Amino acid sequence: MKLASLKDGRDGRLVVVSGDLTRCASVANVAATLQAALDDWTNTRPALEAIATKLEAGGGDPFDQSASASPLPRAYQWADGSAYVNHVELVRKARGAEMPASFWTDPLMYQGGSDSFLGPRDDIPMADEAWGIDFEAEVTVVTDDVPMGISAADAAAHIQLIMLVNDVSLRNLIPGELGKGFGFFQSKPSSAFSPIAITPDELGPAWSDAKVHLPLLSTLNDDLIGKPEAGVDMTFDFGQLVAHAAKSRPLSAGCIIGSGTVSNKLDDGPGKHIVDGGVGYSCIAEIRTIETINNGKPSTSFMQFGDRIRIEMNDPNGDSIFGTIDQVVTKYEG
Repeated sequence: MKLASLKDGRDGRLVVVSGDLTRCASVANVAATLQAALDDWTNTRPALEAIATKLEAGGGDPFDQSASASPLPRAYQWADGSAYVNHVELVRKARGAEMPASFWTDPLMYQGGSDSFLGPRDDIPMADEAWGIDFEAEVTVVTDDVPMGISAADAAAHIQLIMLVNDVSLRNLIPGELGKGFGFFQSKPSSAFSPIAITPDELGPAWSDAKVHLPLLSTLNDDLIGKPEAGVDMTFDFGQLVAHAAKSRPLSAGCIIGSGTVSNKLDDGPGKHIVDGGVGYSCIAEIRTIETINNGKPSTSFMQFGDRIRIEMNDPNGDSIFGTIDQVVTKYEG
């Protein structure tokens, strides 16, 4: 089943979307918003699936991705992990920071701002290019109610939806914030999620071991710069990430858990550009780190006003699964 939230008020208007992403159907008689559906998921899911089945047989209204908000336009919880430890190692190296050995056994996770998500086709408004504007292409999951202290094996059963996200980062603000010893805040502005949230069964065998086993595509200014496999080099699966978040607190329905930037090694090395035979990168920070390793300094700039980023994932037939995050960085005038 595929779900979307059309822009309508603060929390959007929930619709079911056809498998080919061309049509949608109202579900107002079941739940007005995705959050409302998740709050009563045991009862609403069968009703939504019945509407989805009917929609596949025909009918419905045209679906316009540009009219979509993020599936959850705001959420009670957005916790982003860093499951691809290769990425962590690289960005820390760029800051001159050593990586503790515990990062390979204990997930990193931060609590992001969840009150003002951008829509998947919304601009990214930024006041200053000097902040080091970067995209981060990731996979995320959405849970139902998760009890505190759950095991990783049991946590996977609480994953109800899957999305993509552009977790925007302001790289030049990060060192100062982390130097205070209190984590990210200003350096992590509003994120944007894919137009579509899907139930895990939509992925078929590509959803296995609580991981998504498909390439995640990132296109910057019309150049495909990343196609890493989301199921490869993922040190911690989503069951482990959900359990980590729920170690000392319950998670409420609608909690979003991120994978962190998808990152693959190559021949046990840090990765290569696509043009050099690698799978590329899911953020600019990794590109700059590789350039520094190879050349002594970075040559790729962070995003500038007018730059465009597209993030998507296709099935084995080349058809879009989640729709496309397609955003342009713009000057915020205040």
